[in-house]
Amino acid sequence: MTKQSPRDQVFISKLTEIIRNNLGNEDFNVKELAHQSSMSIHGLNRRLYAITNKTARQFIRETRLVKALELLQTEELTAAEVAYKAGFSSPAYFNTCFHEYFGYPPGSVSKGDRIDSEELNPGQRRENRKNKTILPQKLVLVSAGILIIAVLFYLISAGVLKRSLINPGNLERIGEKSIAVLPFKNLSNDLSNQYFIDGVMDEILTNLSRIHDLRVLSRTSVEQFRGNASSTSEIGKKLNVDYLVEGSGQKYGNDFVLRVQLIAVNNERHLWAESYQQKISETSDIIKIQSQVSQAIALELKATITPEEKKIIEKIPTKNLMAHDLFVRGLQEMNNLGTISDNGEAAKKVEFLFQSALKYDSGFAQAYVGLANVYWIKIETDRNFAGNDVLKKYQDSMLLLTDIAISLDDKLSEAYNARGGCYYNKGNERQALEDWDKAIRYNPNDFSSYWCKGWFYESHDLIKSLDNYQKAALINHGPKLPEILTRIGGDYYLSGFPEMGNESLAEALKVDGDSLKYLDNCIYYMAENQGAYQKAVDHFEKRFQADSSNDLILLRLGFYNSLIGKNKEALKYYGKYVSGLYKNLISNSVDRRKMESHIGYIYMQNGLRNEADKYMDKSVDEYKRFIKSAPEHEKRIYEYRLAGIYACKGDKADAYENLRLLGEEQCFTLNDVTLIKNDPLFRSIRNEPEFQKIVKDMEAKYQAEHERVRKWLEERGEL
Repeated sequence: MTKQSPRDQVFISKLTEIIRNNLGNEDFNVKELAHQSSMSIHGLNRRLYAITNKTARQFIRETRLVKALELLQTEELTAAEVAYKAGFSSPAYFNTCFHEYFGYPPGSVSKGDRIDSEELNPGQRRENRKNKTILPQKLVLVSAGILIIAVLFYLISAGVLKRSLINPGNLERIGEKSIAVLPFKNLSNDLSNQYFIDGVMDEILTNLSRIHDLRVLSRTSVEQFRGNASSTSEIGKKLNVDYLVEGSGQKYGNDFVLRVQLIAVNNERHLWAESYQQKISETSDIIKIQSQVSQAIALELKATITPEEKKIIEKIPTKNLMAHDLFVRGLQEMNNLGTISDNGEAAKKVEFLFQSALKYDSGFAQAYVGLANVYWIKIETDRNFAGNDVLKKYQDSMLLLTDIAISLDDKLSEAYNARGGCYYNKGNERQALEDWDKAIRYNPNDFSSYWCKGWFYESHDLIKSLDNYQKAALINHGPKLPEILTRIGGDYYLSGFPEMGNESLAEALKVDGDSLKYLDNCIYYMAENQGAYQKAVDHFEKRFQADSSNDLILLRLGFYNSLIGKNKEALKYYGKYVSGLYKNLISNSVDRRKMESHIGYIYMQNGLRNEADKYMDKSVDEYKRFIKSAPEHEKRIYEYRLAGIYACKGDKADAYENLRLLGEEQCFTLNDVTLIKNDPLFRSIRNEPEFQKIVKDMEAKYQAEHERVRKWLEERGEL
């Protein structure tokens, strides 16, 4: 590094002082550092990088780490205690960062140890790590063990999610207009009326969700608080909203009483409350009250309701009271439904209720969508086990039902969301995106459409993927949140920002407390994007000893052993996978297909030529079929795998033909580059000029995507 000028030294000292003054504040970030140093985020990053070759985010983290080392040297504190004092919200993440930066774990530093952090530049730290010259007796700890200890300590000491990785300032609808509708209480003597009370609550929540000026949490986010005695402030903090809606209702025959109140979370003050009493003789009697409640709450929050939104909220979906009742019953049954295979009878009941609703009113658009979603559950449940003809039948039925629904109501968000998923499965990604965008237009709080778009863009536009996943995380704080945070972490890894990826994985751990899943994900993303294949083998071998029936662990062990040349070990695990209960190869999971693609290669390497030819021929046929029907951005997956199989079989012409098609893609991720550089399927052509050129072109496109994401993160104040 070039010598700093006196002016630069003063600047760095000032920044260091600001960070140290805010050390205990885990929410202190680049945006706050820029504010306190009277600079823009862009200006701060630009000047810091020119002086130190580090981003502001790196500078904050490394300043915290240097202070952490000082604390370990001067005070009798555990590593976890130091983590919190240094501003890290997760001891596990602190351990990872500390070990990566200094070359040894924090647990190996004791009070009185003297290691000058200023003299240990990154090159020296790498050399010390390589030679294990620093505190050698203590470096025998296994890294996975350190992680587990830290995770266990965290689970004992940490509370609920303390802060969000999602920057709410990036969405216009966030702020004082964030709201959650809690499950309404059924005060009727007849408990069978619960479905009706839930239906009223659900429709009020949906009406509020259709207003662009509000952020409304999903139904699954609030269900965890049914019968929960937590205070308003506790619920609001956990859901990250400023307002809560509470309600209760009674239904006696055709008489209905409803009481609803709006509460400010910060001071638990009741801002608005109203009671409604209505004799139900037609559907409009119910819809009118639901509409009045929704609009009254929006008015109290000074949220703008557009004429189009008002029309949608006040629309009467069916005039037939029996059809409406059957639909509400079916909807509530579906909300409680797991998978078809878990509860086949319950699924049949849901299907029957929606079909019955349509018998009473064949023009009831929402009932068609409900029926379509039953087929969607069947598709998701049977994807890996049903034949292609069965899946096609489900898709065709779903497409027909959603087309009918949209012809009856062209502003029905749920119909567009369901049809988008159907089009995607059929390979029509353009129409799928159009439908998901329409779903969001008519319901800007449609979590599912944001999730689908995030997943869709994951392989070819990481900014759009991250943006949609982050929006999904803002409106879903239910059981799905850990998965969303994990996908966000995966996107950070794919775009070359592993530190941010680890932070997001740590946030997922905070939410669900599943330390085993956290470790699996950390190891998985390190292996996929950084080539840590031996670490993955070591980890999943321990997992296999504890859970030998897990087919995904078997696949991962076969795949990662093949990548490090342990072909006999790979055969052992692949053999267990193929001979077990999981004979439906090739599977319909993209991740599984990737790992299965090496099975034929491992047969060949172990002298099982007949088995190798049989499996490879089957794979080629399957991949060619997938290319014909898959969405455009998924075709690259099969082009890559076909190229690998052809190269393995010695068919260079076909291998290069598919690699050239792959090379036409405009975006590649770190995972793409890491795998092609290490994949043994290409061993026979790895050193050939054409192959090397393809790899270099892929790497250049990945670097361009990395830089694009970096600029986007900087603009948002996340770097």
